[in-house]
Amino acid sequence: MTDHHEGHLPGRQRKRFPGISSRAYEHPADRSALVALRKLSGFDTVFKALSGLLPERSLRLLFLSDSVRVSDAQFTHLNDMLRDACYILDLEKVPPMYVTQDPKPNAMCIGLDEPIIVVTTGLVELLDEEEMRAVVGHEVGHALSGHSVYRTVLLFLTSLALKIAWIPLGNVAIMAIVTALREWFRKSELSADRAGLLVGQDVQASMRGLMKIAGGNHLHEMNVDAFLAQADEYEKGGDLRDSVLKILNVLPRSHPFTTVRAAELKKWSETRDYQRIMDGHYPKRTEDKDTSVTDSFRESGRHYADTVRTSKDPLMKLVSDIAGGAGDLAGGLGDKLFGRSGGGQGPKGPKGSQGEPDGRSPDGQSEG
Repeated sequence: MTDHHEGHLPGRQRKRFPGISSRAYEHPADRSALVALRKLSGFDTVFKALSGLLPERSLRLLFLSDSVRVSDAQFTHLNDMLRDACYILDLEKVPPMYVTQDPKPNAMCIGLDEPIIVVTTGLVELLDEEEMRAVVGHEVGHALSGHSVYRTVLLFLTSLALKIAWIPLGNVAIMAIVTALREWFRKSELSADRAGLLVGQDVQASMRGLMKIAGGNHLHEMNVDAFLAQADEYEKGGDLRDSVLKILNVLPRSHPFTTVRAAELKKWSETRDYQRIMDGHYPKRTEDKDTSVTDSFRESGRHYADTVRTSKDPLMKLVSDIAGGAGDLAGGLGDKLFGRSGGGQGPKGPKGSQGEPDGRSPDGQSEG
């Protein structure tokens, strides 16, 4: 890795975020899924063992020997984007980036000690400059958040699970961790999409890039608004059987569905949280050590509660209705037991003292 410098400025002026913490753009579901992953029985043992066994040097040599390293001499436009992304997010060192021959559009950030960014030729050939800039920012966001470590473990364990599939108990143990890793990684993609938007600072380019990944390089045949309408139809369409099928469809995937990613990113781009970052008000890395774990739990809890409450998915609506019905039933019983009149407060004090939602948005800020 080499220090970045301020050469090769972008074609238009973009805002920079000195000292920005990854907490500024991380999706609440990303943080809570990572906490759940670390609590998974046996994960710490496996992670510590793999940290010393994974052939990271071999991995680096593989890309060095069989891919093209981005530099001032090779794929210079990608090199400029990479330096610019690191400059905007204030990543101290520029990770090595490689272009590897693969017709399938893809990109990843891997590595245990230091991150490596890899993009496929299929992706480079598919996206225009502004769309690609968002992807490069996406991968730099992974690097800033420290996602590359867990991504590397996921790749290794996925490969290992295939090799020992004939061992019933061994495969079950590994697949439990792989499933939890995939659940976290899908959520981490939502965080990295936000980082890509902070780097590219062009919502339409981010939308186009996701749309192309879904439907190929046929922009004249596609429409962003119609693409986002698909996400809405996907979320609220069907019945309970479809809700179960959605869960089964997404379980083996490492990435969320592209329509869902586009809708999530569009929604975030319209929040006060995003505008505050663009205005220069955001958490700093120097404050990370003072961050409350309890606050992170509460923020994630608010996010999931709000997701269930506002979801149009039939299964989520049923869960919300059941939860609401249980609350009404408990309230009615409480009125009878304690002789309360309507609207009275129970013996445990005012609402909010037991950790109920406090009316803030999923990201912990008041909506603008």
